[in-house]
Amino acid sequence: MFFNLTWRNAKRSRSENLIYFLTMITAVAMFYIVLSLGQQDVIRFLSEIESDAVERLLTNLLPTVYLCALLFVFFLVVFANKYQLECRSRELGLYLMFGMTKIKLFIQIMTEGLITSFLALLGGLVCGGFLSEAISLTTARLVGHGIITHQLSFSVSAAIFTSLGFLIIQFVALFVLCGKLFRKELHQLVYGEMAKKQRTGNPYVSFVSFAIGTVILLVAYWIVVEHFMAASGAMLLIAVLLGIIGTILFIRGLARILSIWAASIKHKATRGLYVFTLRQLHENVVNKYISISVASILMMLTIMLITDGSVRIMSYGSELTRGTSVYDFTVMGNDQIVEKYLSNEQIRPYVSNLNRMEIGNIKSTASDGISSPVDWSKFRKQIVQHLPQDVVDPATQEDGMYSFGSDQPAALNLLGLIDTGSSSPYLLPVSSYNRLLDAAGEEQISLGNNEVVYYLNPDFLGNAQDETVTLLNQIAADAQANNEASLSINERPFYLVPSVPMKGLTADENIKIITALIVSDEIYSEFVNSDTCMVYWNFCIPNELVETKGLMLPIMEARDLLKPSGLYYESYLNNFGRQLFYVISGSYTTLYMGFMFLIIACALLALQFLTQMQTTKSRYLTLSILGARREQIKRSINQQVLWYFLLPLILACISGAVGIYAMQLYLYSGAEHLEQSYPLLIAMAVIVVLVMVIYGVAVARTANREIGKLNYKPNS
Repeated sequence: MFFNLTWRNAKRSRSENLIYFLTMITAVAMFYIVLSLGQQDVIRFLSEIESDAVERLLTNLLPTVYLCALLFVFFLVVFANKYQLECRSRELGLYLMFGMTKIKLFIQIMTEGLITSFLALLGGLVCGGFLSEAISLTTARLVGHGIITHQLSFSVSAAIFTSLGFLIIQFVALFVLCGKLFRKELHQLVYGEMAKKQRTGNPYVSFVSFAIGTVILLVAYWIVVEHFMAASGAMLLIAVLLGIIGTILFIRGLARILSIWAASIKHKATRGLYVFTLRQLHENVVNKYISISVASILMMLTIMLITDGSVRIMSYGSELTRGTSVYDFTVMGNDQIVEKYLSNEQIRPYVSNLNRMEIGNIKSTASDGISSPVDWSKFRKQIVQHLPQDVVDPATQEDGMYSFGSDQPAALNLLGLIDTGSSSPYLLPVSSYNRLLDAAGEEQISLGNNEVVYYLNPDFLGNAQDETVTLLNQIAADAQANNEASLSINERPFYLVPSVPMKGLTADENIKIITALIVSDEIYSEFVNSDTCMVYWNFCIPNELVETKGLMLPIMEARDLLKPSGLYYESYLNNFGRQLFYVISGSYTTLYMGFMFLIIACALLALQFLTQMQTTKSRYLTLSILGARREQIKRSINQQVLWYFLLPLILACISGAVGIYAMQLYLYSGAEHLEQSYPLLIAMAVIVVLVMVIYGVAVARTANREIGKLNYKPNS
């Protein structure tokens, strides 16, 4: 009999309180998603090429995120169980009145919670597994570029730790709440506590609160937009504190605006339950303004975190493409050892377009040994002529500061490249660069002993590369047409050659050669400082292997053959994995925390609304006695739920928009990163709206069901 009673109570609780059961399932799914991160396709891929970094991610970052999730979900479960037990207060009091001991009632509540927990675990693990697979597949498609393949997986360890974590917090939450429940007197359980007077606050204080909150929020917005990075982040901290205070005061004062709105619209005073709905909403906001403010702040964080995570995925995803990279491997070491090792029978099938690339700095022939061997004055003069009229040459300013990017004029980017790397530029023999062009399928170039190509690293300027190279080619073509030497090396004039393709020199992105002068082999031998020479052995995977096996497998096989050599090597796959690691460690965390904040905010609003409704539901019985129809009461409740969710969301959208604008100004390299993230942002926005709609509908259904239990006056 005890088990049958427990089973029926657990079943009734799940059916009558959808919010409670939905919150439990959500908590389980959140746990599983974060714990199954190691089984994601991207993480499995990274563990093969960046095992140390992934190990640090899984051992350092993941436990921190898990503990944060555990803490947040604990409060979520406490709120859900608190409302559940308050709804059953009369029932539990009757059990005690009929002779059930508190120990037995505690065991019954725990057993009911255990039954619900196991069903929530089942539903949560199914939902979490599905969402984890969807996230894994989506991420692999967005940033995998065909290299990462999707494999179905289910993490048993994640399921075990999810079950343990959830059951522990469920047990602790019920233990704490039962202790608080059993300290009440029996008549309080059966008949409920005396209804508290619903205070709506002084109107003048509310107006002042609304005005002060608005001003504080505007000041916080101004600080964020104008002084985001000031004082090493101290101003940002001040803006956050002001934003929290301003949000609380604004929400508190906003309730009075609702009351005035209800009283001012006379023509709707007798239509339906218009005034009652606004008055009820006003009272709910006044009595729960702290909770609503917290929910609004959490929603704002959701908007900002989801935006940041989406921008990271899409912007880095676009930058993880092959781009101008040509070679698959770069090997460094003793020339004879490297050449001999790369020509042995085992690794030879993996080597194509082998290129010994030597590069070094120009030696200075000046008497002081310090002066730059290159005279850039004519080249600078040609560039300055292309500066916009409102832009001043930085060399004429005291600070002489340079910045690079697509938001800068191309001429300013060129001046910065010359002035910051003019003291001892790199020299590159044309034969090495021709072998690179040949591997890339480009036409080779021919340079005379008085000709030079100004090389720009194609990965340095990003989106500004095309515009800068176009200007460089224009300047070189104009100088060539006028038979004018643009620069001189050790007082020897050289002419710039335009329209030369810019390709990555090596497969190792850690080798930061931003600019160089490509010259003939004779000039290279004459002017290079032999003490500064570095040799890079580059090669590609043969096209035949790529066509039959794809790119990833041959690179990994070649890597395994290079491991025992003791040589330093770097592959395109290593670069890809290193960049991808930063994408995943950042975007996964921000997106996860964003959606977790959203769930907490929605659950907080839902449970607070239902709790407040429990204290005022006798008013709906009064409305029925006064002649209100059930359809009118139901419509009133639905409108209250709608605006109870919309009010904090509207303020969160405004604050989030300001935050996104500040991030775009100070954190993102350009507006194009945000623009190319629009598809993913739209998808995320749809998910956010869907989550809020689900919670809103669940709240409305639960509220209508509770009101439906009242002894309504029959409708005529």
